Amino acid sequence: MPANPTQRQLGTFLGVFTPSILTILGVVLFLRTGWVVGQVGLVPALLIILLAHSITVATSFSVSAVATNMHVGAGGAYYILSRSLGLEIGGAIGIPLFLAQTFSVTLYAFGVAESLELFWPGTPQRAVAALTVLAVSALAARSASLALKAQLPILVAIGLALASLIVGATERATGTLPLWEPSPDSPGFWTVFAVFFPAVTGIMAGISLSGDLKNPARSIPRGTLGAVIVGLVVYLAVPIVLASAATPEALATDSMVWFRIGAVPWLIIPGLLGAILSSAIGSILGAPRTLEALANDRVVPAALARHLVGPRGKGLSLLASAAVALAAVLLGDLNAVAPVLTMFFLTTYGMVNLVAGLEQLSGSPSYRPAIHVPWFVSLLGAVGCIWVMGLINPLAAVVAVLLEILVYVGLRRRALTASWGDLRHGALLSLTRATLLKIRRLPSDPRNWRPHILVFAGDPKKRLDLIRFADWLNQKRGILTVSHLLIGNLEELAEKRAEETALMDRFLEEQGITAFAEAEVVPDFEVGVLGVCQANGIAGITSNTLMMGWTEKEERLVNHLRIVRQAGLLGKSTILCRIAPRRWSHRLHSIDVWWGGLQNNGDMMLLFAHLLSLNPEWAKARLSIKTVASNAMTHEQTRRSLEALVERCRINAETFVLERPPGANVQDLIQLESAEADLVFLGLQRVAPGEEAGYARRLRGMVGDLPTVMLVHASGPFAGQLL
Repeated sequence: MPANPTQRQLGTFLGVFTPSILTILGVVLFLRTGWVVGQVGLVPALLIILLAHSITVATSFSVSAVATNMHVGAGGAYYILSRSLGLEIGGAIGIPLFLAQTFSVTLYAFGVAESLELFWPGTPQRAVAALTVLAVSALAARSASLALKAQLPILVAIGLALASLIVGATERATGTLPLWEPSPDSPGFWTVFAVFFPAVTGIMAGISLSGDLKNPARSIPRGTLGAVIVGLVVYLAVPIVLASAATPEALATDSMVWFRIGAVPWLIIPGLLGAILSSAIGSILGAPRTLEALANDRVVPAALARHLVGPRGKGLSLLASAAVALAAVLLGDLNAVAPVLTMFFLTTYGMVNLVAGLEQLSGSPSYRPAIHVPWFVSLLGAVGCIWVMGLINPLAAVVAVLLEILVYVGLRRRALTASWGDLRHGALLSLTRATLLKIRRLPSDPRNWRPHILVFAGDPKKRLDLIRFADWLNQKRGILTVSHLLIGNLEELAEKRAEETALMDRFLEEQGITAFAEAEVVPDFEVGVLGVCQANGIAGITSNTLMMGWTEKEERLVNHLRIVRQAGLLGKSTILCRIAPRRWSHRLHSIDVWWGGLQNNGDMMLLFAHLLSLNPEWAKARLSIKTVASNAMTHEQTRRSLEALVERCRINAETFVLERPPGANVQDLIQLESAEADLVFLGLQRVAPGEEAGYARRLRGMVGDLPTVMLVHASGPFAGQLL
């Protein structure tokens, strides 16, 4: 259930940047940064900080890419994972993530109590922790906006603490820096890295509030990346400042070194306490939103979900989170479970990286994020998360993964499928069968549309250009089938059919074209095309687009138009392609898409133009969307509509709105404006029976002397929705 738009009140700074940066600039900054420098030396400490942040930066970019490619509802990381990988995997990560967020409230509450004991020995830790949980829960219950605004003074307090440290260090600077002076008792570089790494895992605090953001696609990337960059700058600066004003021995042994160096030591106290308290606030805001999203998707048990969905769901989710956090206070010391909680966060980060990497590798036409991240960056981020899990605590990593697997198995409730025959053949066949059955049962959506093109090429050697264009349009996103229709009698042509199929397979492989070859015996072309397109495919993966070559013969063009109409009745789109001699070898390509808007052809034309531009042959093509305004009054409205379309569909294209000169017709304008283009996309109407000949004559006039032309007729359940 998406968040109520009236509840989406938070912007980038308050909704994402503030909770993220305050979680990053936490207790490790104050109590462990000096220890890191004292243990390994300044230069290794800076390497640790850079290495740790590299994983966080990769995760931030991955989150940003996914968030700019999809609507992000309430639930933060769980929402992203469940919509990308399914409810089972999303739930397997989301339920432990909720527990980790909830128990983090308790851990931070104990952190407040332990920090107070540094200044006031004998502080009753459980009582202070319980009061802290109640206080942050009450603040969150009042409103998320109020809770986040309460973090602004904390941000100021941390800033003042940093200022006090810098001024004090300037006064006490020794003039030398311990660049390569590790402590004699240093546990080693990687052990110190493992201690420091949790300091940089705070980016989910802002992402968890996705359902409260006015514009998640804008706020999540800006707020997350901004927080990571600011955090990196602070963490690089503080070790240098500390190393300039204290000896390595003092840094390695004195956790209160900030108070010894600071120009105004008491300013450090509100910064330290505020850093811990702000992390607790971020967790108590994130946990109930994750729980509510799990309940909305019915991932949690039905008895619980029933109470957490609806108008009272938000309040009950917060109450449940606070109750779990208070119950954890009674357990006392949570150090035994703290490493497992860290693993839950790291598996979440790793899976987000994996989603972004696999989305990029999958080549889905619907994956067009505003922030492009190379797939290897995301996958390296995922590998880095797994590596750090083993580095920090291998046992906790194993426990966390096993718990998530158990949750996954519980959600799946499925038995294993036995294999048969050869082990490899049986395993692949079992996987293929299971995948096809799963795809058949999944709901269809425009986001999942891929170009499964069935091209009727005749002899492939004579129509190689047509097949190559089909391959470019497919761009390895869907399934390309090349069909050669043999007109005649099956009794006479059966043997030739098998030979032709083998020859086609060999030829396509030699040309580097990935396609399925089919030679079919049919009584005539029209009946054959319609029969083959109905039979093509398996288990729901069927051709959705027919492609045929242009013909100058009016009778055959009329025949093609009848096929267009009947294919439309079958839910199949059609492309008629007139290929002109190549003339683009040594200059930048240009593609013109003529947008009419009345036949629902425009989105398919634009999507195919985008896919074509991804091919090296058409790399960096100049894509233009052109349309004709009926009069001067509609010119501005049409221009705004096209610009909004381009921005919304995230395809790099220029827009041109043309006014028809007096006495000119649209055909003349198209001939004039696209005369120098390399490829022109035009819409193709579905013609009523008996009107094919008249429309064929108009089409021949429309195509005229244009270069390569693709006439596109969109049909099927997603016509007009592909963008």
